[in-house]
Amino acid sequence: MSNYIDTLHTLGTSTWLDDLSRDRLQSGNLQEIIDTKSIVGVTTNPAIFAAAMGQGTAYDEDIAKLKAEGASVDEAVYSLAIDDVRAACDVFAPIYEASGHKDGRVSIEVDPRISDDAAATIAQARELWAKVDRPNLMIKIPATDGSLPAISDALAEGMSVNVTLIFSVARYRQVIAAFKEGIRRAAEAGVDVRTIHSVASFFVSRVDTEVDKRLEAIGSEEALALRGLAGVANAHLAYGLFVDEFANATDLPEGTNVQRPLWASTGVKNPEYPATLYVSELAGPNTVNTMPEKTIDAVLDLGNLHGDTLTGTAAAAQETFDKLAAVGIDFDDVFAVLEREGVEKFVAAWNELLESMSARL
Repeated sequence: MSNYIDTLHTLGTSTWLDDLSRDRLQSGNLQEIIDTKSIVGVTTNPAIFAAAMGQGTAYDEDIAKLKAEGASVDEAVYSLAIDDVRAACDVFAPIYEASGHKDGRVSIEVDPRISDDAAATIAQARELWAKVDRPNLMIKIPATDGSLPAISDALAEGMSVNVTLIFSVARYRQVIAAFKEGIRRAAEAGVDVRTIHSVASFFVSRVDTEVDKRLEAIGSEEALALRGLAGVANAHLAYGLFVDEFANATDLPEGTNVQRPLWASTGVKNPEYPATLYVSELAGPNTVNTMPEKTIDAVLDLGNLHGDTLTGTAAAAQETFDKLAAVGIDFDDVFAVLEREGVEKFVAAWNELLESMSARL
């Protein structure tokens, strides 16, 4: 029987799970939710691995082996993460093949502490790509000033890349440029560009959290009426840029797969908003929505889908942004804060994971 996630897929949005753990893999839970909830991919991040490795006993045997081998804390963390990601890639291999390599993807992120160092980022991307050694892997690289060159380098070498921590359309424009440069370089080097896939991960709910806080501080009737609109409007503007850049692209090698927008941070932070807000309002062609399981369950229970809510929405989204700017929202500052805090949160999660692993070793 089809469900609302299947309906979302018919609209053009692939649903990926924003979570992974050894428990999910060993218990068969990951395969179960593929079968029953129609998810077609998985994303991970430092916070997810911190939660997975910091509790339970699923990793104990491997941690004991790593200790006996004299592994450092960093080596232990990545060894366990690589094993989980490789196993998840194998679970998703049938979907990878059935989707023509579009879905069935599993992402692993480079160390967030090196987000300002392109050379270190591409070096670690190469290492992760080689060690996981699965064609349906995606390397997550943050869209920071320091990491943008590494995005192009990774694509140029034939890696599939999940560009993460995108908040602004201006930054997304740079990400698209980095993607196109990397794909052109790959083609020039003789790499089959049909094997390269990429997504551009826009963080949605955090935009509303930051903008709503500022609207409430302004406090006027006009400002308060605009709460809960910025995140979706920002994503709609991003989708408009995606269509402009890729719909009739003549500046890319033949066989290039478009870099799909991926909607991340799609669990609502404000309980007053519908649980499916960042799903039903961001459904449309050539997109991915990576959701925590709670949000997937909300979609399955509530649906609330009303067709393609992305195509042709950029003009209305710009009007919303103009209204937000008119009441005093400084978007340049909003996005600068969000990017800085995004990196800081991942670094904090990574440090928490390292401390926990150090104690367990």
